[in-house]
Amino acid sequence: MSIDLSVLAHAENKEDTKKIKCLVWDLDNTVWNGVLLEDGEVSLRDGVVEVIQELDRRGILQSISSKNNYEDAMAKLKQFGLDEYFLYPQINWSSKSSSIEKIVRSLNIGIDTFAFIDDQAFERDEVSHELPEVLCIDAERLLELTGLEEFTPHFITEDSSQRRLMYRSDMLRNQLEEQYEGPKEEFLASLGMRFTIGPVGPGDLQRAEELTVRTHQLNTTGYTYSFEELDALRQSPKHKLLIAGLEDRYGSYGKIGLLLLECEESHWTLKLLLMSCRVMSRGVGSIMLNHVIQLAKEAGVSLRAEFVSNDRNRMMLVTYKFGGFQEIAQDGDKVIFEHRMEQPMPHPEYVQVLIES
Repeated sequence: MSIDLSVLAHAENKEDTKKIKCLVWDLDNTVWNGVLLEDGEVSLRDGVVEVIQELDRRGILQSISSKNNYEDAMAKLKQFGLDEYFLYPQINWSSKSSSIEKIVRSLNIGIDTFAFIDDQAFERDEVSHELPEVLCIDAERLLELTGLEEFTPHFITEDSSQRRLMYRSDMLRNQLEEQYEGPKEEFLASLGMRFTIGPVGPGDLQRAEELTVRTHQLNTTGYTYSFEELDALRQSPKHKLLIAGLEDRYGSYGKIGLLLLECEESHWTLKLLLMSCRVMSRGVGSIMLNHVIQLAKEAGVSLRAEFVSNDRNRMMLVTYKFGGFQEIAQDGDKVIFEHRMEQPMPHPEYVQVLIES
């Protein structure tokens, strides 16, 4: 099977409708009818529970930016059985935009993948002015949300349906790390991490496509591939398509990395290397790259890599440069690197690496 990546028209940065990764909710007259501090008793808006649950099932994270008393509002959400759905809720008297900025930093995902829903035009306008990348939605459109393209992922994968729980596990790990008094390496060693890497199988294709669409920061090129393209690539003798997963004693991080190699007789080219930003602080970023370097050495070929800069992936450029790659050519906005084929850096001792065939 021969595949010419140059003819995959949408594979290189095709702009589809921007998919929302996190919806930030107002509370008064948005999640519930009434103003909590004025009315005391409030009732949930019709259909809001179903919308929250459906977005959660689709893997869309949710949080809160509300001008309210934190204890009262959280108690009411718990009474309604909704408190667990919201990550890093910001319930205070600060501006809505500053609260959203805190949520963005906490979740560490692109601000242009956020949406905000509020019944007050003033609050929406304030957010739009301060954070123009955020999609602002009138609470009157509450029941339309699940039908909007921005809130409709191409696939709902196992990782999607577990995303909120994975982030909650991350919150626990981060809290434990903040409380840990020893060196960071000792804390990471206490997690008992297991990193797996192997070929993409039929059951991985939906998640593989999702990774190319959702991952922007730790992504060397920003290329996206459809389910059908990835299926063809994994079966192509001229390509290697690998996927990575991570777990520790607190649970699974899911499938968090993807790598695409184009294999010529004399050299291999890394067309895509990406990793979820959720594992950025776990010290596992070099494992996939080191694995490919070792494969190329064993095959007796040189290893090249493509890099396309955007406003968020500079860390991947640094990864290549510190990983032993040097620039050999430039084609428009695409930089071509080649590895010096030195011995790759060993992976951290606190991570068990499992290679699957």
